[in-house]
Amino acid sequence: MISKWRKALYAVLETPTGTTASRIVDSFLIALIVLNVVAVMLHTVLSLAAHYGRLFWLFEHFSVAVFTIEYVLRMWLCTENSSYRHPLSGRIKYFFTPFAIIDLIAIAPLYLPMLIPVDLIFLRALRLVRLLRLLKLGRYSESIKLMGSALKSKKEEISVAIGMSLILLIIASALMYFIENSAQPEAFSSIPAAMWWGVMTMTTVGYGDVYPVTPAGKVLAGIIALLGISLFILPAGIIAAGYAAEMQRKKDAGLVCPKCGHIIVTFPGKTGENPDSRGDIV
Repeated sequence: MISKWRKALYAVLETPTGTTASRIVDSFLIALIVLNVVAVMLHTVLSLAAHYGRLFWLFEHFSVAVFTIEYVLRMWLCTENSSYRHPLSGRIKYFFTPFAIIDLIAIAPLYLPMLIPVDLIFLRALRLVRLLRLLKLGRYSESIKLMGSALKSKKEEISVAIGMSLILLIIASALMYFIENSAQPEAFSSIPAAMWWGVMTMTTVGYGDVYPVTPAGKVLAGIIALLGISLFILPAGIIAAGYAAEMQRKKDAGLVCPKCGHIIVTFPGKTGENPDSRGDIV
């Protein structure tokens, strides 16, 4: 009987079965996460914090209670997964998975000051960690998981693109320092200081607080701006290609509806069956 309930709970929490119960739980947790992020932002408004501080406090404790129950249940039920089958080592392995760490971070800001009863600055700053609860949404969204798979599959290409951008930033900052230092010793006092200009130029933000005044510096700034646009667009193109490839892979596996393009959530143990009987569309 207990084993039956464990499997049912595991299906609701961990397996994208598409059942009514799992959808209700996922929708509730998603709404709670979003409301938590909104509450954290509103709590920084002094007038709202003064008038509704008690409500913020109650909502925070209610949310942490829900997230704690969810975390404990996931730790208890993780052995239903063949990857974490062992009662001890399996749970330790699950404890260090990315989603389990995010779940722990989501509840830590409330419990850690209780364990360390000292009002240190870093403990007060932990309240901002509550914003990381937004990362928990990745557990409940198939599209976000698909994006994660795309990033993972293209991590080498993205790393190369980011590395090229950093190399260009360093070279541009160094050249601008040597060109502009004599004309603007305050603005371009060092290569690290010139990197602020480099970042603003390559990202096309251009605050205008630091800019070259020499002819050579202006020419270099124009070249760096054009190159920066190209390099900063490159990672976006790589990610888009990876996302498209993941969507195509799911289509080839019959996991995307050919008519509407939505992801089909599979039922456990149904792999290989007719796609029309495999699961629900989300």
